[in-house]
Amino acid sequence: MAVEAAPERGPVFVAGATGYTGREVVRECVRRGLRTIAHVRADSSRAEHWRRHFSELGAEVDHTAWELGAMKARLEALRPSWVYALLGTTRARGKQSGEQSGASKIADTYEAVDYGLSILLLEAAVASGSRPRFVYLSALGAEGRPVNAYMDVRKRVEAALRGSGLPYVIARPAFVTGSDREESRPAERVAARVADGLLGALRKLGADKLADKYGSITGAGLARAMVELASRADTEERAQVVAEAGELRALAGS
Repeated sequence: MAVEAAPERGPVFVAGATGYTGREVVRECVRRGLRTIAHVRADSSRAEHWRRHFSELGAEVDHTAWELGAMKARLEALRPSWVYALLGTTRARGKQSGEQSGASKIADTYEAVDYGLSILLLEAAVASGSRPRFVYLSALGAEGRPVNAYMDVRKRVEAALRGSGLPYVIARPAFVTGSDREESRPAERVAARVADGLLGALRKLGADKLADKYGSITGAGLARAMVELASRADTEERAQVVAEAGELRALAGS
């Protein structure tokens, strides 16, 4: 009796590829021998830089417009196995955009990018019909009561993903930072150092679980963990995976 061949793995589509974690996800997928498509906005001021960067890594570059019909058509054509949603803005960018001021401006920027583009990508993935695994970068505490616009967005995207019918991986790291981060985030780096210092002291007192839960992780470490989670989920045929900070840190070091 002939053995049916396993279906060929589709490519990996990475949205948010130019971010701190995104470019490491591209690097990790290429390292594993996966056909990897890095999405870069066509109107990006650094589009040519990223084209060269990703091409040198061995990835393809995609400039599909952030429009539902265009993204759906692209995913239909690619039939990716994994779609990474690593989209996000920063408080600094939020303060620079629009004519509003303060918290309302920041919240609107999170709504447009962190929520709006993530949901557009999710809807395009669903509509494409190929049922890719959707790998979403969320945050520690997203399952609880939202304390700010950033957490509110992640909670709502997670809810939409759960209701989408797609297989998924949700990653909830604590601080994502490192000396290799090009973007200046001094407040976040200071907070991460303080937290890691306190957690290191707690670890010496035997509070290992607490230290693992709240410790920081680098973009490269998070990328290794997320790609490994997606791979294991496919191998084990697990439809839904939610990984908290401790598990991500453990996988990053493995």
